[in-house]
Amino acid sequence: MVSVELGFTLGYILVCLCFVAPPSEFRAAGITVQNILAGWLGSEDLHFIHYHVKRTAATALIHAALPLGYYAGLSIISPQLQLWDFSIAPKPAVVYFAVFSAIFCGVVVMNYIWSRKGWEGHPIAKRLKSLGGNSWRATASAINVEFRRVDKFSSGIGGTRLYITDSWILKTGPYNVDIAHQANVHLRVVKTEDHVISHETGTSVQYLRIAVEQLSAGGKTFTIRLNSTEYGDLKNKLSAPIHAARDVVIRQSLSDMFLEAFREQVSQNPHYSLPEDAPPAEPCIGCMQTQSNVKLVKHCEDGDEGECVQCYCRPMWCLECMGKWFSSRQDQAHPERWLAGKSPCPTCRAKFCMLDVCFIA
Repeated sequence: MVSVELGFTLGYILVCLCFVAPPSEFRAAGITVQNILAGWLGSEDLHFIHYHVKRTAATALIHAALPLGYYAGLSIISPQLQLWDFSIAPKPAVVYFAVFSAIFCGVVVMNYIWSRKGWEGHPIAKRLKSLGGNSWRATASAINVEFRRVDKFSSGIGGTRLYITDSWILKTGPYNVDIAHQANVHLRVVKTEDHVISHETGTSVQYLRIAVEQLSAGGKTFTIRLNSTEYGDLKNKLSAPIHAARDVVIRQSLSDMFLEAFREQVSQNPHYSLPEDAPPAEPCIGCMQTQSNVKLVKHCEDGDEGECVQCYCRPMWCLECMGKWFSSRQDQAHPERWLAGKSPCPTCRAKFCMLDVCFIA
């Protein structure tokens, strides 16, 4: 039979591991430092830097207290051990308590030093100072303003989160936050990890390890881990290019693969010539960045045969937006049928297929 002490020890270790590196079940239940101290930490969206300054300090303090929690719990579960009477308690237990008490006291002193003068000594504040500017608070304010915008890129794997704003690359971990200015970094894909089955999705997945090398003197190099399906969105948000070695093969997302096939098919379709009196092409109403360059013209069947019908809308969409619209109207559970599928025109709802999408000559 398993002893009470052994059962408590194994259970406490399991709970501590889940608390230090919380699985999705713990995060959903709110058993994390962020949720437990939400009232004191404040809002991450409004005050990103100050939120993580306090969060990293609190995380270090709480995690340092966990071994002492085990000692206190064991003294309650097994009072016969007399753990609080150090003269007769087992020597290994006394050594254990002394070591982890010293570690906890050290973390308390460290947090006190960090918090003096408005967290002036915190590693995050020191890192912001190294990035230049009049003060670390001014840099923190600039980051906070950009973080509040809704167009930032965000991704998360395990206990880390990655955020890309217009000017900054931010990676948060349990005890630290890595910060880099986009204009002052060199990015390169250093490794890919292919997994047959992901524990989160149950399907195959590829992760990329991207090194962020800061070009300024004393800048810290750090690595971000990213799902390859998010690689395209990451590149769109970055102002600096991402370099990859020739032996690194990055798998495209399903939508990227479809857009590539969609683009190849449309390039083979007949081109459409605008009438002489037609107004010039306007920006795509989907993205408002690219000139509208495709027109829907029925080519798949003769006359009135088939499901597709003639669309009489003027060119208003670019190829990328039309391809994304087409894929969004397909059965998401059966991507193998997308190429043969049909979609309503985003403007007039006339049904069309890929053979009816024509580049403007």
